[in-house]
Amino acid sequence: MSTKKITADELGLHLSEPPSPTSSPSTTSTDYFKWFLACLLFGNPIQQSIAKSAYNTLIEHDLTTPDAIVDAGWDKLVEILDEAHYARYDYSTATKLLNVCGAIKEGYDGSFERLLEEAGGDRGVIEERLKGFKGVGPKTVEIFLRDAGPPLGI
Repeated sequence: MSTKKITADELGLHLSEPPSPTSSPSTTSTDYFKWFLACLLFGNPIQQSIAKSAYNTLIEHDLTTPDAIVDAGWDKLVEILDEAHYARYDYSTATKLLNVCGAIKEGYDGSFERLLEEAGGDRGVIEERLKGFKGVGPKTVEIFLRDAGPPLGI
């Protein structure tokens, strides 16, 4: 029996158009980062319900941007992940979230949307950039592109 995969739409995310980092952040552009954040959680070998709970708990704590996640710091991230029962991977995931968000801040001025735009609609470039973040592997990229690929035209 196969397990139903949670989608961006089920998380209330709207990936209907390519994001634009040059305009003020829209719901759509923010939703691309939120979907990537969810994929970082779903990419671990953990029950989907627990990963979904962890995602929702991060959102409830308004950790919806790379800046907010970096500003929260490791201890707060571990506390939030534990609150969502994401305990088995709390330390490593907090570290991964900080590494990835720090790299987005450094390499893309804190804009995940800039990463997508600079890839120019090239699936291979997006895959390479995402896998270039420490702790991001093929499963996370696969999950992200499953829902984000079609609206991005890739």
